[in-house]
Amino acid sequence: MANQFDVVVIGAGPAGYVCAIRAAQLGLKTACIEKWSDDQGKARLGGTCLNVGCIPSKALLDSSYKFAEARDSFVKHGIKHSGVEIDVPTMQTRKDSIVKQLTTGVAGLFKANGVTLLEGTGKLLAGKQVELTKADGSVEMVTAQNVVLASGSRPIEIPPTPLTDGLIVDSTGALEFQEVPSRLGVIGAGVIGLELGSVWGRLGAEVVVLEALDAFLPTADQQIAKETLKIFQKQRLDIRLGARVTGSEVKDKEVEVIYQDAKGDEQKLTFDKLIVAVGRRPNTENLMAPDAGINLDERGFIVVDDCCLTDVPGVYAVGDVVRGPMLAHKGSEEGIMVAEIIAGQKARMNYDLIPSVIYTHPEVAWVGKSEEAVKASGVQYKVGTFPFAASGRALAADDTHGMVKVIADQATDRILGVHVVGPSAADIVQQGVVAMEFAASSEDLALTIFSHPTLSEALHEAVLAVDGHAIHIANRKRR
Repeated sequence: MANQFDVVVIGAGPAGYVCAIRAAQLGLKTACIEKWSDDQGKARLGGTCLNVGCIPSKALLDSSYKFAEARDSFVKHGIKHSGVEIDVPTMQTRKDSIVKQLTTGVAGLFKANGVTLLEGTGKLLAGKQVELTKADGSVEMVTAQNVVLASGSRPIEIPPTPLTDGLIVDSTGALEFQEVPSRLGVIGAGVIGLELGSVWGRLGAEVVVLEALDAFLPTADQQIAKETLKIFQKQRLDIRLGARVTGSEVKDKEVEVIYQDAKGDEQKLTFDKLIVAVGRRPNTENLMAPDAGINLDERGFIVVDDCCLTDVPGVYAVGDVVRGPMLAHKGSEEGIMVAEIIAGQKARMNYDLIPSVIYTHPEVAWVGKSEEAVKASGVQYKVGTFPFAASGRALAADDTHGMVKVIADQATDRILGVHVVGPSAADIVQQGVVAMEFAASSEDLALTIFSHPTLSEALHEAVLAVDGHAIHIANRKRR
């Protein structure tokens, strides 16, 4: 029958569409269900990442950085201009065209790999039956040997700041501003808040970031976090820690925010726009019937094992709906793993080596354990650092903020963590990911030839510094 498949994936985001493509490549009859559609009623594939997350935000980050560089830095290179202006609608049009190109590309990949796209809302019923509700309200039943739940996540809303069209917005709304707000408030100093604050701050907005936690980037290595905070403050991002928002009021097209500061005193600020970026929650509402047998944890995530199998045989869940960081690359790798397991292959995923990146400028990225985590574990360790201020390539590019930090086991020399704030941090950390995947020691990387001049040489110098052998900085005395 037409509606019988080996694999049915609910959700066409990075976890879902990658899983569907890989399953089809392995010879499995595969369908992918997606409910998101555009103004013309056509399916919008790619999920949050391609449509209102990773891709559009990076497009705006790139445009805003080019503008800021032209305005502030070109003169240092001898490039003179009479003035630089930002055309926000044109910037937004460019962003939208990139999104359209990539989402259309996913549809092309489905066709090329033989994935059947089912447009509508999927709901898992008992016995691995999937109810497909189409846009016109009609309902069809789809049968699968295996079902993969990949419905993604959505922004968290908080009671003190209910969303108000155009004034109090979530991360999706913050991607659609058609002009630069003079005063911008951001609730949350996480990845999303920092990236969006950077976009509009570079374009001229006065940005205040209110973070309820007392620590900045608490999951990052704290030496890197402190360095990052100093850099952002120099960029005029007003980041206020220990600031708990208690209320808001919209009046005269302005937003008044009330918050309690780190000392416990009540404070008020007025903004033209307010972005609520306090995190995301899994999309599990109406995803499963009560008798489907799927269990959720206390935070609303689908309970799965290390191979993303739920409590129901043949039903898997991947991406933002399961435990772990809400990262597109984590979800994609889970999707590949599940497809290969369903096809009978032995597949596993190394959850200890999922890199994290904040695409501000400079970028912030890390993989493995922070120094705080290593110290807490009781393992004896050694550390090497190298500042980009001593990098010839960074100096030539006038991009010298930040550093590379490498942590290694004192006894085995195995690399335990790589942490970077600085230019091309994401790409430098990725080199660390590859090395750590092969259980490299700091000596292994130290003996590796790095081309000159490159930013990657900062990683080379950092691993040399682990044992006090750095060439281009003075080495710290070892105990």
